[in-house]
Amino acid sequence: MNYIFDFDGTLMDTSRVILATIKATIQEMNLPEKTDEECRSIIGIRTDEAGQYLYPDLDISNKEFARIFRSNYDRLKQNAHEETFPGVTDTLAELHESGHRLAIASSRRLSSLYDYLDKLGIKDWFDIVVGADSVSKGKPDPEPVLTILRKLGWNANDTLVIGDADVDIMMGNAAVCRTCAVTYGNGSLTSLKAAGPTYIITRFSDLPK
Repeated sequence: MNYIFDFDGTLMDTSRVILATIKATIQEMNLPEKTDEECRSIIGIRTDEAGQYLYPDLDISNKEFARIFRSNYDRLKQNAHEETFPGVTDTLAELHESGHRLAIASSRRLSSLYDYLDKLGIKDWFDIVVGADSVSKGKPDPEPVLTILRKLGWNANDTLVIGDADVDIMMGNAAVCRTCAVTYGNGSLTSLKAAGPTYIITRFSDLPK
């Protein structure tokens, strides 16, 4: 079995710093306030597309939103204490050591992903890492998954896409892969079920089952 993982909200618990960044960006741009749930809805969307996704009825510059977001994130991340979710490292090690092939499809930039993976000491476990700047179309478009399948020669029937947001599940389904939703991340159970995952798990350690 081949596994394609989302990163934020699936492997790494980064929600606090991302939510703080979104709210700081909203305030700096003098935009109408959004609830935590509304802000969480853009985690998984590429930053370059997030402004109009969050404010579809306003004339928001995605480019400006992304620029301010990244500036705030770089500042706020300095004091963030982010960790992987329970069971992530041990389960990834188990899958890797058992000969399963692993990949990442994320809406985070490649440089940021490599920084996290290097610090965790697990970068070499993944055959390929696809970030927001690796593809022309981001989630929920299937391009990130299709890129991985094409470059590694994987068969969609033997590949499982794992994520915490509906866009992850939609992406995997559109690529005709099996999909697994995790319920502990940023997406609501209602939105995850509506996306139609093949499996739903509440703990990362349940993945090998």
